[in-house]
Amino acid sequence: MSFLLECPNCGLRDVNEFRCQGEVTRRPTGEPTLRELSDYVYFRANVAGVQREWRYHRAGCGLWFLAERDTRTNEVLRTELPRAGATGGPAPSDVVPEVPAV
Repeated sequence: MSFLLECPNCGLRDVNEFRCQGEVTRRPTGEPTLRELSDYVYFRANVAGVQREWRYHRAGCGLWFLAERDTRTNEVLRTELPRAGATGGPAPSDVVPEVPAV
């Protein structure tokens, strides 16, 4: 299924220009237990509804950003640049982005 996705830098583009890197998760704080680490790496909420997910504009500007998408309809509600602390860690740098866990 194809739909349009708005890159915060380039504007509306075909979704095939982007890579979906998975839903936004929170990293465990401090020294995580094996269970906390396994939950972070392997388990996702996988909601039937609005989900925040990482997107990468691979066929365009190379920007990492966040998108809110309804998984039932593929409607993209909004896109935004990550803010420091808003996703559970620092925002990806402009030079070398921090790749989110999948």
